[in-house]
Amino acid sequence: MAAAVQDNMDVGMEYTLTVDDAVVDSTEGKEPFHYIHGRRQVIPGLERQLAGMHAGDSAELTVAPEDGYGAVDPTAFMEIPKAQLPADASPEIGMVLRGVNPDGQQFRARISELKGENVVLDLNHPLAGKTLTFKVKILDITPVPAS
Repeated sequence: MAAAVQDNMDVGMEYTLTVDDAVVDSTEGKEPFHYIHGRRQVIPGLERQLAGMHAGDSAELTVAPEDGYGAVDPTAFMEIPKAQLPADASPEIGMVLRGVNPDGQQFRARISELKGENVVLDLNHPLAGKTLTFKVKILDITPVPAS
C-alpha cells in the first residue's frame, strides 16, 4: 500500500486556493508545495483534511474561517493620524502597509477606512473571516528522516 499523508511525512502537492470565487494563490506553473505533516506548517483545517490521502489523490477541500485564518478580530483595528503614514503614501481604502511595531515585530495592515485626518488600519490576516477552497493533488509523500 502506498504511503498515506500522516505525521512526519514530507508531502508534495499542487494546489489552487480560491476565496469568493477568485484565485488567491496557486502552484500552477511553479514548483510543487512541500510541507511536513503534523508540524503546523499549514492551516489546521487543511492539514486535518489532507490526512490519509495518498500520492495521486485529488480533492476539493473547504476550510471554514475558524479552521483557517480565524474570524475577523474586531480589536485588530487601529485608528491613526494620516501624518504617521510614510510621506509618499497617498492613503486609499484597501491599500496594504508594512511596518514594524514597537517590539520590533513586522506587521502588515490594510487601510479599511478614511476618517478625516485619520485612517483606520485593519491588522487582521487578509484571509481572516473567509471560507477557503483548496483544489489539491498529492504528488508525493516521503518519510522525514529522524533527527
